[in-house]
Amino acid sequence: MNVISTSNAPAAIGPYSQALDLGDLVFVSGQLPVDPATGAMPDTVEAQAAQSLANIRAILAEAGLTMAHVVKTVIFLADINDFAAVNQVYAQAFAQPYPARSCVQVAAIPKGARLEIECIAKR
Repeated sequence: MNVISTSNAPAAIGPYSQALDLGDLVFVSGQLPVDPATGAMPDTVEAQAAQSLANIRAILAEAGLTMAHVVKTVIFLADINDFAAVNQVYAQAFAQPYPARSCVQVAAIPKGARLEIECIAKR
């Protein structure tokens, strides 16, 4: 098992890795919509979704993978009413066949984010 870490995505804010590479599978931890260069978080849910996906893209690149390798995602929303707006951004990040996905509303997300996205990729 190899730890994947890149400065092109936000550092972990707790005792976890950005991602773990198990050879055939790469497990990417939930990515908050934090810009790794500034530490800032966008205001709109659309921009937050785009930033979380950009962070995932950067971690996958560090592992030698692309978004096309993603087989499963989980989206955590602070407000399920943001579902349609997030879907529009999400659909631009992936090509068909889209990854399997779960999307749930949660009580709160760290740093007051409106969403967090995690994924599993397969080589």
